[in-house]
Order: sequence, then structure tokens, then C-alpha cells
Amino acid sequence: MAARERYQEHEPPASLRPFVRTIWTYAAPDPNPTVQRIAPDGCPELILDIGSPYEEQGDDGVFRLQPQALFAGQMTRPLALRPAGPVELVAIRFEPDGARDWLGHALVEATDRRLDMVARLAGLGPPAGDPAGQVEVMVRWLEDQRRRNSWSLDPVVRAGIEAATADAPTPARPAGEQRALQRRFLDRVGIPPRMLRSILRFRRVFDHAAEGPAAVGWLEAGLEAGYFDQPQMARDFRRFLGCTATEWARDQIGLARSLASQSYKTGPLSPH
Repeated sequence: MAARERYQEHEPPASLRPFVRTIWTYAAPDPNPTVQRIAPDGCPELILDIGSPYEEQGDDGVFRLQPQALFAGQMTRPLALRPAGPVELVAIRFEPDGARDWLGHALVEATDRRLDMVARLAGLGPPAGDPAGQVEVMVRWLEDQRRRNSWSLDPVVRAGIEAATADAPTPARPAGEQRALQRRFLDRVGIPPRMLRSILRFRRVFDHAAEGPAAVGWLEAGLEAGYFDQPQMARDFRRFLGCTATEWARDQIGLARSLASQSYKTGPLSPH
């Protein structure tokens, strides 16, 4: 990470911990203009740009400026971003099922989408250059949102997420129960249980990999994460990052590298 580049994660207060995994801040006053690949991580996020928003590559290959404030739903494919100027932002990373009551509608409606939240976050004004102050503003606002809307969790969905996080075996269920669980996951998480498990397994590769690994390092990390062999892991790199492991390790910098080295690390869910 460059000397002036900053990435920090901040633990939410106990009242928000069932819903929010972390609050993170990032700044890069002079970012490298390289396109950065962001992989799915199983968590929706609310992002407020204090500096210049990123440009996002659309399906047509054209880069367009993101809104100053956005909600990023669950991702099932890679996201390509590039900075358009000095970067500074504060973001809320929700638990996989933690954003449903904040968003106010089914999470599947936000899957693989970035929803414009400029009007909803108008007037927040986190202070530039002050990560602690930015976190304080967001926590105070989230606490107000939680109290007003009586946020809650679906215990069946949360249990399924905990099992997926622990890589526990999937229990056999009658077809009707499985379909009902999928509907509940689409509502609260935005993706089916099987997709979440695939994303979490991919994330574990980054947890097990040594920093800047060579090809053999990636293979060992993949086996530790639960892949059967290198071709299976390579398919997921193409699926979730759009490149090979070696290409990603060689090319990625800035926000993408910071997120991979920190946020992809799998840990226990926040307490209920």
C-alpha cells in the first residue's frame, strides 16, 4: 500500500453488530489509474464517496461514473472499477443478511446492481480526512435507522449463513423445504444458499494464501479453502474475478488489493 494510501476497518457498536460486519474507510489522494477487479465477498455494502466516485465498467465495456452514494447488493460476478480522481470514502459492510430492513425490500432486487442512494444519504456530511469522524457520523445515522425501523433477522437464514461460513455440510431437506429456504435467502441475502457457499469458499482462498503468492501458493491456498484441484479453483477465479490467480496477483493494486488482504478473510459472524 502506498505511503499516502489508507484502508481501515472499524468495529460497529454492539447494537449494530448483528447487522453490520464492519465499517471501513479508504483514501487514496493520488490513485493509480489502473482498472481494479473487485470480487464478490458475500456481503452487501453501503458506500458514501467523500472524494471522487469511481468509474464502473458496464456490460457494454464503457466506464461510467458511479453515484456519490450507493448500495451495492450481493455480487455474483466481478466488478471492474477505476478511479476518476482523489479517492476518499466511508462504507458500511453489512452481514450477508443484515441489510434487508435497512433497504426496505428484497435483497434479490439489488443483486449485481449498484443502487443510487444520493437522496437517502443527503446531508450526512462525513468530515474529509477524518476516518474516526466519518465512522462516528455513519454509526449515529445507522443507529437512528435501526431504532426507527426495528431491524430484525430471520433465524433460519442466519443459521444457514453460519453453516456456510463454517463450511458445515448442507443438511438434506425435502424439496418443498429447500425451495422455501431459497425464497427466504433471496429475500434476506439476495442469492441462494449454494451461491453464498461458493462465494465464501472463494474468499477463503485469500485467507489461506500468502501475500503475493506464486502459482503453487495459490494451489495450496485453494486446497485449504476446500477446492478439489487447481482447475476447479481456476474456474472460480474466472467466474468471480474474470482473470487467473496469477494475473490478479500481478495486476491488482489500491482498493482491490486492500479489500482482498483484509475483507476476504473469513471469520465468525457478528453475535446475534
